[in-house]
Amino acid sequence: MKKGILSIVNVILLAVILIVINVLASKYYTQWDLTEDKRYSLTEPSKELLRGLNEEIYVQVLLEGTFPAGFKRLKENANDLLEEFNSYSGNLDIQFIDPSAGTVEQINQTREQLRNDGIMPQNLSFMDGDELTNKLIYPYAIFRKGQKSIAINMLEPQSPGLSEEATLNNSVSLLEYKFADAIQKLTQNSRANILMTEGNGEFNNSEMADLMMKLREFYNIGRINLDSTYRIHPETDILIMARPRQAIGQQEQFIIDQFIMKGGNVIWLINEMNVNLDSINVNKFYVAPEYDHGLDDLFFNYGVRFQNNFVLDIECTRIPQVVGTSGGEAQQVLIPWPYHVTAASQDNHPISKNIDRVNLKFPSTIDTVETREQIKKTVLLKSSPYTMYQRNPVRLNFEILKYGLEEDKFNKPPQNLAVLVEGNFKSAFANRVPASFQDALNQMGETYQEESVGSKQLFVSDADFIKNLFEASTGKYSPMGYNKWERKSFKGNQSFIMNSIEYMLDQKGVLQARSKEVKLRLLDTVKAKKEKVKWRVINIVAPLVFLLFFGLIYNFLRKRKYAS
Repeated sequence: MKKGILSIVNVILLAVILIVINVLASKYYTQWDLTEDKRYSLTEPSKELLRGLNEEIYVQVLLEGTFPAGFKRLKENANDLLEEFNSYSGNLDIQFIDPSAGTVEQINQTREQLRNDGIMPQNLSFMDGDELTNKLIYPYAIFRKGQKSIAINMLEPQSPGLSEEATLNNSVSLLEYKFADAIQKLTQNSRANILMTEGNGEFNNSEMADLMMKLREFYNIGRINLDSTYRIHPETDILIMARPRQAIGQQEQFIIDQFIMKGGNVIWLINEMNVNLDSINVNKFYVAPEYDHGLDDLFFNYGVRFQNNFVLDIECTRIPQVVGTSGGEAQQVLIPWPYHVTAASQDNHPISKNIDRVNLKFPSTIDTVETREQIKKTVLLKSSPYTMYQRNPVRLNFEILKYGLEEDKFNKPPQNLAVLVEGNFKSAFANRVPASFQDALNQMGETYQEESVGSKQLFVSDADFIKNLFEASTGKYSPMGYNKWERKSFKGNQSFIMNSIEYMLDQKGVLQARSKEVKLRLLDTVKAKKEKVKWRVINIVAPLVFLLFFGLIYNFLRKRKYAS
């Protein structure tokens, strides 16, 4: 009787313990990350951002429904990450929805609304059992606060030569950054200020329409003519100089120098030579004149030097060339053009990690030079190992295409095409400030500063990578990075410039999450196929044998104990 009561008490106690554990687990999310690459752990800046989140954020993930294994993994990782986010903030309202659920009318209405918000589906084909299924999917997460919303594309574009598994792995690696960045932008109280120079032949607003449209969503954007001012306003966070074609005077250089010395950040997008395909097409050969921007001494002082050359790379985009006629009409084919380089990231840096290739046109080599100050120099973009360069002056024509791109001629090491320089810079005007400049500072109540207090500068040897095509008749423009001959957009162009701006403005360090790496451990399919019988036995038969052996031993010991 006592044993029966004791057994009932034990069962009730066990049930109570299990209920309490489940209630606590439903309210408090926790986990232990035992992975080598800490794939399930948030970076410290993300944790700090979430701990300080005191406003409710609504999150809709459009990945509900039936998907192949890869997209199921993306969905599960997004869900786990958002739950981890919520364990630090408690202010996320998370919902997974299926845009393809409901009646035909409801589905069409949902898709139309998403299209108006700039959210476009992807057509996915996969085997569902024995049938080939086509389905429109939306790999997006939408973050909302009040009237503001940000749509995040969780799926990274597949780069040439990159497997679907590696692309999915990159997508999973970047989820933390994308989600944290969206929350940071929705909750920021003030907008950063970005100025773009004008008056020295830089790109006009039409040529940068796409970039300016994307920046205006989160930042205050303006133009400044340095020739008509004595200083850059101290509330300016970033100055962008994109393709100066005229000489920058000493006064303008001094204004930029003092902006840097007082903590300002600058992005320099420099074309060393005046060249484009039209100039080569018009002439049988073309010798590109140099742009006399007058900035070489300033750059040298900051630790970089632009070489007067053209970098050629076998990894490049294609241009149309006439190869014959048919029916009286010219026949064109697309042929690789080595002056239009597709540059890749060579460093595990938050700006360039896991981005698509960046399409640069007629880039030049950037060298780094020693400086007295402790300045950190990071090469963000390089050409491939199949590289050569031509020193200007050189006759540019299409003759190189007649003989193909021979690998043995592209035998130079990868060339630096984009360099980030950060630290405490020394003024380029140290011990030589003109009296007129000093008088101007005195009149404004400003002081000359000889050393910076922590600034960042980005140097890129091509400005055209941010340029968009523009039709004056219609007012329409293409995305930056759009290749009109290959009819594709290089997403890396946009990612690179936007990441660079965010890196310079990122005071909380959220961009650090872009450096997070989830190692891809692919299955050896050949070995798995060869040893499939062995592993089936280990995974199916072995556990059954163990249970049978354990049961026999248990029964034997039980009979022996109670036999008497």
